[in-house]
Amino acid sequence: MDRNFYKGLLAGALGTLLIIGAGWFGYHQALYGQSTVLSDTEHVSKLVGLEKMIDEYYLNEKDEDMLAEGMYAGLIAGLNDVYSRYYTAEQYKVENQTTEGSYVGIGILMEKNADGGVRVYSCYENSPAQKAGLLEGDIITKVNGEDITNAELTEVSERIKVDTASSVTLTVYRKGIEESMDIVIEIDNVEMPSVSHDLIGQHVGYIKIDEFTKVTYDQFMSAYAELKGRGMESLVIDLRNNPGGLMDSVCAVLRELLPEGLIVYTENKNGEREEITCDGENRIEIPLAVLVNHNSASAAEIFAGAVQDHGIGTIIGTSTYGKGVVQSLFSLKDGSAVKLTVSNYYTPNGHSINKVGISPDVEIELEEKLLNKETFTYEEDNQLQKALEILKK
Repeated sequence: MDRNFYKGLLAGALGTLLIIGAGWFGYHQALYGQSTVLSDTEHVSKLVGLEKMIDEYYLNEKDEDMLAEGMYAGLIAGLNDVYSRYYTAEQYKVENQTTEGSYVGIGILMEKNADGGVRVYSCYENSPAQKAGLLEGDIITKVNGEDITNAELTEVSERIKVDTASSVTLTVYRKGIEESMDIVIEIDNVEMPSVSHDLIGQHVGYIKIDEFTKVTYDQFMSAYAELKGRGMESLVIDLRNNPGGLMDSVCAVLRELLPEGLIVYTENKNGEREEITCDGENRIEIPLAVLVNHNSASAAEIFAGAVQDHGIGTIIGTSTYGKGVVQSLFSLKDGSAVKLTVSNYYTPNGHSINKVGISPDVEIELEEKLLNKETFTYEEDNQLQKALEILKK
């Protein structure tokens, strides 16, 4: 169940503030009037000496650009903060795709196939790939007529998405069909699904939120409205293995559930407090249960903490991850960026969950036999069954 957790954790930054270059360069102008690492001539002299050592002794050719990127990354790594990091321009593009919740492509997830090529692991619903007839399990062996049986996944992905192309032709083999087939797929903007939903039995709504991205609120509202229309009388929201995401996104969803009052507040290094509130106009009026586990982090913990403090639902599962700090992205003029931890956040009742987590109202471990299974049925899911039991009461 936690296939995407560690990937998503890096994208689980809570802050949505994007400061365009100017703030950074204003800081840079003031740099030499302060006692900083870079204003210390001994540090600069040491860097010069290290590069001379590389020139004299290093066996292979050095790459000046990579050395520079390594210095920038090393400066941020010196903070010893797992949530702060430096992004190259290319890494920043990937990070933006994750938080935006959309990208230009065909809408598939791939994995290496043991016998060559790549296997389509998943097709996003309503994606260009699904509309063109590509199926999960199809084996891709050529992209636009070029063999990719020995190519790496990243290379295949780049070949599929060519900036100047409006479509791509994939040669695929499908189980049960002897001959290969060519499928032409339009390249378009793809919205990555972060919300799935279902009606359990006749009246229990189930909404799973994988991550809080810019598209999550709209997807949540669509699912919520459909379940209401189908006669939902109680609701389970599943945040297990949700690594977090955008603060704006989780707060938008919570405004559809909470009573009037605080959602969350933050405090920066100067003790300045910022409050995010709810007007209570859309307070949920049906029984609510929220499922969490140790991989529920960041924005998912804001969600659970707000529900718990306002007493509008029951938190079920195991203690959450404990990421109670906010990051902001600072973009630089060369396309690179820095993510820095800028504040602590607190639940409505003033609880800091950093390195502590949210303790569930009802603690129940997932059964051991399910821990290594990627998927299992509602009936097998003992944590979900506990939620259903509580909602009945």
